[in-house]
Amino acid sequence: MGGTQIPISNPPPLASHLPDNVLDLAVRIKPKNLPDHVRESLRAFQRAGCYIAASMIFLRDNILLQDKLQVSHIKPRLLGHWGTCPGLILVWSHLNVLIRNHDLDMIYVIGPGHGAPAALASLWLEGALERFYPGEYDRNATGLRNLITRFSVPGGFPSHINAETPGSIHEGGELGYALAVSFGAVMDNPDLIVTCVVGDGEAETGPTATAWHAIKYLDPKESGAVLPILHVNGFKISERTIFGCMDDKEIACLFSGYGYQVRIVEDLENIDDDLQSSLEWALAEIKKIQKAAREDNKPIVKPRWPMIVLRTPKGWTGPKEVEGKIIEGSFHSHQVPLPKAGSDEKQLQALDGWLSSYKISELLDGEGKPTEAITRVLPKEEKRLGQLKTTYDPYTPLKMIDWKQFGVEKGIDESCMKTAGKFLDQLFQENPKTIRLFSPDELESNKLNAILDHTQRDFQWDEFSRAHGGRVIEVLSEHNCQGFMQGYTLTGRTALFPSYESFLGIVHTMMVQYSKFVKIAREVPWRGDLASINYIETSTWARQEHNGFSHQNPSFIGAVLNLKAEAARVYLPPDANCFLSTVHHVMESKNKTNLIIGSKQPTAVYLSPAEAAEHCRLGASIWHFASSPDPNASAGKSVQDPDVVLVGIGVEVTFEVIKAAELLRSMAPALKIRVINVTDLMILIEESKHPHALAKSKFIEMFTADRPVLFNYHGYPTELQGLLFGREKAERMDVEGYQEEGSTTTPFDMMLRNRVSQFDVASWALKRGAERNAEVNKDLEGLLGEVDKRVKEVREFIGNEGKDPDDIYQLPKFE
Repeated sequence: MGGTQIPISNPPPLASHLPDNVLDLAVRIKPKNLPDHVRESLRAFQRAGCYIAASMIFLRDNILLQDKLQVSHIKPRLLGHWGTCPGLILVWSHLNVLIRNHDLDMIYVIGPGHGAPAALASLWLEGALERFYPGEYDRNATGLRNLITRFSVPGGFPSHINAETPGSIHEGGELGYALAVSFGAVMDNPDLIVTCVVGDGEAETGPTATAWHAIKYLDPKESGAVLPILHVNGFKISERTIFGCMDDKEIACLFSGYGYQVRIVEDLENIDDDLQSSLEWALAEIKKIQKAAREDNKPIVKPRWPMIVLRTPKGWTGPKEVEGKIIEGSFHSHQVPLPKAGSDEKQLQALDGWLSSYKISELLDGEGKPTEAITRVLPKEEKRLGQLKTTYDPYTPLKMIDWKQFGVEKGIDESCMKTAGKFLDQLFQENPKTIRLFSPDELESNKLNAILDHTQRDFQWDEFSRAHGGRVIEVLSEHNCQGFMQGYTLTGRTALFPSYESFLGIVHTMMVQYSKFVKIAREVPWRGDLASINYIETSTWARQEHNGFSHQNPSFIGAVLNLKAEAARVYLPPDANCFLSTVHHVMESKNKTNLIIGSKQPTAVYLSPAEAAEHCRLGASIWHFASSPDPNASAGKSVQDPDVVLVGIGVEVTFEVIKAAELLRSMAPALKIRVINVTDLMILIEESKHPHALAKSKFIEMFTADRPVLFNYHGYPTELQGLLFGREKAERMDVEGYQEEGSTTTPFDMMLRNRVSQFDVASWALKRGAERNAEVNKDLEGLLGEVDKRVKEVREFIGNEGKDPDDIYQLPKFE
């Protein structure tokens, strides 16, 4: 049986079996009739916007239809998405009126980001493109021609909303993130309202499904509000949507259960009266909730925030039917409704009729400027949706504090996370409204709970943490944490996202989409700096006693490494003091994607705070205390001509390198060893390929020109091998790291399973060192036998006792 063709436009959903009285959950208001001049202006804006949006997809010439439309006027490649545009323009026009009438600070986040023609058309009409691209997209015939003919061609705007789009704080490619980003944007922005349109296709995604719950984390006393508009046009690329097949009873029950007041707008004959009245109702509800919290000091328990469900046909006002196929109100209008307009006369005529129906000549004056009918409903310039300063130059730097006061004594065991928690506690106190932490319910487990010494969690539906101004949001949704962080950062503040190492990969593509946005933003001259986005990975594969193989996955490192060099930063500080220094650094950095990996368990502290600061500044250094001493140099200096170089990158694997050096000094004192720690992964990349990369001379000075090098690495070996490609005689460099070997087992057994234990490092050093050291070579068989014997003893102990030997984690000592 072949696929079924839907025989009608904009098909209604099947009726549900829910009782009729559940419709009482939906908000009913009596729409007010708009003044004639306002309705005329709204429709003028909508007609002009739809004309421009459609023309951007099709026209390369004759942009105002002053001549008969011909094949030569059609672009050779028809790119863009029409179906969502009419609804987006409809909402934009009404938000103009709402902002103007109430002098609002508002951002319009467009979930269906492929509807860029709608946004760009509206931005041209309001003058934002002229302001930010003067002389290129001015509000005249030339500027309009540039906008239409350059869309989706090299040198013009792309087909998706991105950082080049004024007013945008959201990369419009991958669907699902708009709502969480919107909520992040209003946190600690009490005067801001974000209207977020969520397409009914996007609403099927997991990230959007969990983001509806974000109202439960919004404190109306300190934060603004999000007005979600679920745009139900019924179709995705080629299939009906879930929400398009839900009737009003099902919609009202679902969103009422989430905690919203739901207003359904679907009167197409009186859509302007209905939508504007619904927006006024929503604004009044927002103000009521905020007033109770701010002025009356009696915040409403579980306030029901407003939302709108807007039902309009997909591709509304476009072609009704072409060649026997329904276009308007079907998936055929999703992208290019007339895909053969450049080669088929019937489709060309259909395009001519469609564009002509908007009567663009009535909406632009003789110079190609929008008429007063359009401009009189616009807000004042600085309040327009494309020109609010919060969207393009909002950065507020943190008031930083000296991290060294939280440093610990070297030579002891200390948790990187506990130490960092104390520093962050003070940093949060110094910046009560410009920093937040978003975590997937792991703060206590990750031992960062010192942050809670002077702040609280912010969960408004919990009687014990609501209305206290908490800086910490814990929600078991990495998607929400990422979206909140993005929105918070893109509106000028600073955020931190700590997580179990294995589950940051859940937001891999979200992080990539965000980084794409920031990459383009750095190339746009009118956008200002932003704080970096900052990830802390802990509960790593090396210490997963409670969980096991499922929780052993360091792959997020590779995700960050694949970003552009100017943005990507990966840090693996070896101890608590270095971790502190690194956290301090990233919290004041700008425009980066920072990943810091550390241990929550107590681990050795090798460097004093001052030494850690210098080590982190360099990104890597020779650790003379663990290297073979040079008998001909002053105390504290190591040999200049080592037989082998041992490199630790990561807390636990660095400890194994140090323990291997301790073992080798006693077993094979003739073996000359150099020990290096790398804390900034990017210093290893070939010179000129990253701003942090070591110069060739410095690299050789540290790693030698020709000696065997073993990198004991926290992540996957192939990642590091890729970074080292192009370095001096890379074939002499071996990399060991996580090998996808794991279970619920002891920490040291994990080291053994993945060949990064002190015994594996020692065996490698003996074998490679024997190649040039005759004394070691003479005793090699016996030395390797001794190492194997120790491995066997440890394995037997672990098997018999169910724990690691106590001495396996004793702090290394070098005589």
